[in-house]
Amino acid sequence: MKPVVTASEYRRVDKSYRGDLIAAMDRAGYAVHLAAVRAGAEYGKRVIVLAGPGNNGGDGYVAARYLKDRGVHVEVNAFAEPSTPEARDAHAKAVTAGVRIGSMGDVVECDVMVDALFGGGVRAGMPDVITAWMAVEAPVVAVDFPTGLDPDTGIVADHAFHAVETATFGSIKTGHVLGEGPDHCGQVTVADIGIHGGEPSMFIAEETDAPRPGRPRKAHKWSAGSVLVLGGSSGIVGAAVFAGRSALTFGAGSVQIASPQVDMVQQLAPELPSLTIEHAEEILDRFDVVVAGPGLAGDDAAGVRAILAKAERVVLDAGALMPATLDAAIEGGAEVVVTPHDGEFHRLTGAKAGTFAIRSLALRKGVVVLRKGNPTMITDGGLPILVTTGGPELASIGTGDVLAGMVGALWSRGLSGVEAAVSAAYWHGRAAADLAEHETVTADVLVDYISTYAW
Repeated sequence: MKPVVTASEYRRVDKSYRGDLIAAMDRAGYAVHLAAVRAGAEYGKRVIVLAGPGNNGGDGYVAARYLKDRGVHVEVNAFAEPSTPEARDAHAKAVTAGVRIGSMGDVVECDVMVDALFGGGVRAGMPDVITAWMAVEAPVVAVDFPTGLDPDTGIVADHAFHAVETATFGSIKTGHVLGEGPDHCGQVTVADIGIHGGEPSMFIAEETDAPRPGRPRKAHKWSAGSVLVLGGSSGIVGAAVFAGRSALTFGAGSVQIASPQVDMVQQLAPELPSLTIEHAEEILDRFDVVVAGPGLAGDDAAGVRAILAKAERVVLDAGALMPATLDAAIEGGAEVVVTPHDGEFHRLTGAKAGTFAIRSLALRKGVVVLRKGNPTMITDGGLPILVTTGGPELASIGTGDVLAGMVGALWSRGLSGVEAAVSAAYWHGRAAADLAEHETVTADVLVDYISTYAW
């Protein structure tokens, strides 16, 4: 997993560094200049570097020097004179290299802009001389953070640059991935400048953190993972069908749907055995995991709560994300994964789905929380794990039901609850992003497409 630290924590690490700061700045500026090249800073192109007075600006002076060596027409527009020894050294070397340096004045057009102003240090009350440059139609490369973005929370209080790439150092910071950070940072690349460390406050899941267990040679349909879906009330039967089909497609050996609309379920998904909710309790012990809530209306919730009170492992989604339903599952002794989006989280807890509230719910109730969003956040009360593979293509009705089925499938296949949540969210996002390159992502297409990623 990739560690994510707060900007405050990294500043502490930076201040305690006892190595060669000028060499570290040179490595940082070199990384910034490579980002500018990726953004289009080719031979003969015009690049404007906006430089602040601190070390962020120093990185910009170094980048300008390397860009000039490539034959780029580069100019530095300085907001103020360099104020640190390292920035002054970088400024002097840029002057010696022949880089044109002036003050921030009238806005001019350019092919690429480098925001080396403050690295997020200016948030509210942005000076007009800076906001004027935000209107330039050129790709922006940000140094550490786009100016105007809070580096810890990802909040934009006033105005902020929109970068195509942000070159940061040491590790990804919380402001890159939370709030409006992803919208303003673009692609975040991490350069190793020799300054390491810092206690992470969360992690980003990578492919190696998203396992998909195989089946032993002697597996049969009940040993390969069994999932019972509870839901499918009148008018919203399709949600339960999506969850059931998803669990089967993503590797569960046996999947059944308990619904008030049995006949409708059989018509929509004849491959899935179906029964009434009243009869589900009779065969509950046959299933490894219960997925409750897809397409569940309030009138049918009482019967579902009675079953959950006797279940061992439960995924609560959609209509089951109610305080009474959660309590019924917990009081019955079940391990529980809840999968709310922000609105469902508020309905479940009365709180906004921030990092603290998400961890608090997990700790107070002893559950795994999978908060759907961009990024998706998963925690069992420990440091949150972010899944960043999903995108706006998943903003489509029914895709959450597909995710619930995937969690149930992986949990039944042998992963722990938190492992199943992370892996399901990761491959759900990967599958949707891949599918979106060819067609619009809808639940009925996605539920079949996920099979590509099941093993």
